[in-house]
Amino acid sequence: MPVRLCAWTLAVLLVSATLQAYADARAIPPPRDVPYAPGTLALHVDATDLDHRIFRVRETVPVAAGPMVLFYPKWLPGNHAPTGPVALLQGLTVTAGPARLEWRRDPVDMHAFHLDVPRGVRRIDLEFQFTSPVDGAQGRMTMTPDLLGVQWEKMLLYPAGYHATRIPVEASLRLPPGWAYGTALETLAREGDEVRFRATSLETLVDSPLFAGRHAKRLALDARPDSPVWLNVFGDRAALIEVSDAQLAAHRNLVAECDALFASRHFAHYDFLLAASDNFAAVGLEHHQSSENGVPAGYFTEWDDLGEYRDLLPHEMTHSWNGKFRRPAGLMTPNYNVPMQNDLLWVYEGQTEFWGDVLAARSGLWTPEFAREALARFAAEYQYQRPGRTWRSLADTTRQPIIDYAGDSPFVSWARDTDYYTEGVLIWLDVDTRLRALTGERGSLDDFARDFFGVQDGRIAPLPYTLDDVIAALNRIAPYDWRSFLSARTEGHGPDAPLEGLARSGWRLTFSSEPNAYLASNETRKKQLNLADSAGLVVSTEDGIVAGVVWGSAAFRAGLVNGNELVAVNGREFSPDLLKEAVRAAEGGDRTIELLVKNYDTYRTVQLDWRGGLRYPHLERIEGTPDRLSALFAPRRASARAGPGS
Repeated sequence: MPVRLCAWTLAVLLVSATLQAYADARAIPPPRDVPYAPGTLALHVDATDLDHRIFRVRETVPVAAGPMVLFYPKWLPGNHAPTGPVALLQGLTVTAGPARLEWRRDPVDMHAFHLDVPRGVRRIDLEFQFTSPVDGAQGRMTMTPDLLGVQWEKMLLYPAGYHATRIPVEASLRLPPGWAYGTALETLAREGDEVRFRATSLETLVDSPLFAGRHAKRLALDARPDSPVWLNVFGDRAALIEVSDAQLAAHRNLVAECDALFASRHFAHYDFLLAASDNFAAVGLEHHQSSENGVPAGYFTEWDDLGEYRDLLPHEMTHSWNGKFRRPAGLMTPNYNVPMQNDLLWVYEGQTEFWGDVLAARSGLWTPEFAREALARFAAEYQYQRPGRTWRSLADTTRQPIIDYAGDSPFVSWARDTDYYTEGVLIWLDVDTRLRALTGERGSLDDFARDFFGVQDGRIAPLPYTLDDVIAALNRIAPYDWRSFLSARTEGHGPDAPLEGLARSGWRLTFSSEPNAYLASNETRKKQLNLADSAGLVVSTEDGIVAGVVWGSAAFRAGLVNGNELVAVNGREFSPDLLKEAVRAAEGGDRTIELLVKNYDTYRTVQLDWRGGLRYPHLERIEGTPDRLSALFAPRRASARAGPGS
């Protein structure tokens, strides 16, 4: 006879189970700023299984008897979100000598593992695998037949209850035969394909990823012995990492421009890890003494077509000062399982994006003309393609990584995304030009960079900051109501984008039928036709799939949405050129553009009512005004060396 529980009994059982779950969660010890007394963790990663793209991990953890919690890192630096891919940790077994210890996952925190250490046990051994994604839909691809990236936080467990700075780790790595590697970690020894690194803190280990590959080069960008800077280049093929003298000079100029801007170095050495690959994941991720940079395979060989990517290294190196050395207090968490607070990402990322573009221009990685085209793109996007600004503030977008790290809203123009990056460029241009105006051109954001990020030259330990610190530094350059100024731009709702700085720089946003060079580079990279500034439509050039629709635009009013397929334009088979021709022909006329659209397994004809022709954003000089933008982009290094530009 089946047992039937009354509602009251069932409710009691559910409450009891819930209370037990929370009791287990409370058993996770909070982080303490004390040394991890049991000793040094030993971590070994075998990265040779290229066929299956599996990293095999062995880890030894010194322990004391009693209950213990091991964490898999959850809140990852640079991600600003709880993105630790615990689902990719598999095959976990824990042993103490010959005996197997059973672990149990926390019922509330999926990144926490409980176990009981028997008396007399001084160490436990862990074995597991990190299964690198095999396609982009599964996450960041970090292993290919020719390249791999070791992000240590994806391949370890660590004891809860301690600051990451107080847990010592000795790491080692087995590489595929003959592969070269680059990392900011200090190498202790390499014997064949086994590499051992000097013991360091868990924080430094996690902040020091490694790239390796069968095709690699290590190029000195600044060989000074006290703080050298290296460019470690990896590629799918040897031909992809051939670097011309002019290209190398532009990257060396970048280091010199950073020195001129920040007047300090907060690293003992710095390693750019650069993967030129169409198979390895595209990435830009900051670290204190290095950065992970994944760019298209043609970064060097198709230099003129991929200019959009050449602000990546300036952006990531700027983070050594802004984000890693000077860090918002809300991001100074004691370990990787304490939630981060992203409130100041419009400073951390927004000002870094600003300096990334400026340094690209100053170094010669970009020409001033290309830098202006990028700025025109940002100005047009936020003035005409972000109606979501009317309901969602820029400050709220700093929570976007936590809300939806993938950022795959069907209507980004309405939902907004991580807009604190490029809208932040417009805000900091506003700050720079206002400082120049207030000081009679004697002060600028360069002075802020030296005063704020250049403090305590040589110090590597992070120095936290608050909004009050930012405002105080601005006031030291030019007294002003900076709090209200910044609040209006980060908490307000427009409707107009923050373009005052653009006008104050001596330039205005304008449109023409001539393509924008920055947009053209973006279209080449993404294989898209971008008509967002005209019909409000972005479409794949390969298959006619709609990749973007601006909320409220002509494309939106026609009923188009991401995923639709454009089959025909005015009765003829779709092609990107045919669609552009139709937009051009409809300008100023009385006819709409007819599109045959496939939506799943149905077809329908829609009328695209756009009569404005092709529109691309550019900047135009405002005669009779100071050209502060050209002054901003001018090189600062003592001896300017020309780069190849874009």
